Amino acid sequence: MTTTIKRTAAVLAVTLSAGLALAGIVHAQQKTMSIGTGGTGGVYYPLGGAVANVLSKNLPNVQATAEVTGGSIDNLKLIGTGQSEMGFTMADAALDAMQGQDKFKGGKVPLQALLVVYPNRMHVVTVEGTGIETMADLKGKRVSTGSPGGATEVMAFRVIEAAGLDKDKDMKRERLGVAESVNAIKDRKIDAFFWVGGIPTAAVTDLAATPGMKMKLIDHGDTVEKMNAKYGKLYTASKIKAGSYPGYGGEEGRYRRGAQGSRKLLARQPGPGALTDPVPSRRAEVLQGKRHRRLTPPARDEAVASIGGGSGRLRAGNNAVPRVL
Repeated sequence: MTTTIKRTAAVLAVTLSAGLALAGIVHAQQKTMSIGTGGTGGVYYPLGGAVANVLSKNLPNVQATAEVTGGSIDNLKLIGTGQSEMGFTMADAALDAMQGQDKFKGGKVPLQALLVVYPNRMHVVTVEGTGIETMADLKGKRVSTGSPGGATEVMAFRVIEAAGLDKDKDMKRERLGVAESVNAIKDRKIDAFFWVGGIPTAAVTDLAATPGMKMKLIDHGDTVEKMNAKYGKLYTASKIKAGSYPGYGGEEGRYRRGAQGSRKLLARQPGPGALTDPVPSRRAEVLQGKRHRRLTPPARDEAVASIGGGSGRLRAGNNAVPRVL
């Protein structure tokens, strides 16, 4: 993941430096740029820090800062109120924000999708000794569904619903970020937690490597079809392979099927000239480089295209921007 973060940060920096400068966002008066990320135990924060560092070095008169937040929901709200210029988010949360649904019923948030960064996967995490082997076993248990300001909660609610459970009646629910969830499960204060993020996630790695504990991931791949039927083609089935985390499945070559969420986006609120001017050809050249793989299943292309783009490619104004890892 460290190599991926460095590579992604470099690509984002070149892309954003060119696009923001051309859009007139970088000028003598601008001193700070706020980038909404997530909790320190997830992937958003180190990635945002790397991007902020490179942008600060390459954009004149700009000091970019990665802000610790609750995650996607907080980032979208900060963009909507003008407190952040950009932020990381999942596509399902971004669609809700644009449409004024769920956690954004108070008003729609206009967004411009810049890039798809990396795939993320839903983790349903427990440890041996809790009696949890399947999604149905979560009934009656103490479960964290993610922090209130993050998109983990959005997707967790949908997975729980698709599994035939009631998030309010069938479990004692906590609302903790991934680092807090790991600490709580270590202390036996919760029995399981949901987390949607890149692989590996630092906090989950920490749990998997804890002496005297054996981490387990719960299969929930059969929820994907039901989620897509209700919420649109936002999700695909995926696998968390053996070896993704210390001691996870390696001895048996196992894997766990699960839901892969829509890939995470870097988004900012459009304004006059905001990434609607012609995009420098160098931007496309970097994004199309052989080092970067094109994404992804058609099901998710449809969802991502709804946020400031179309035809399976994100757009800056009328200019298609290939999606990269």
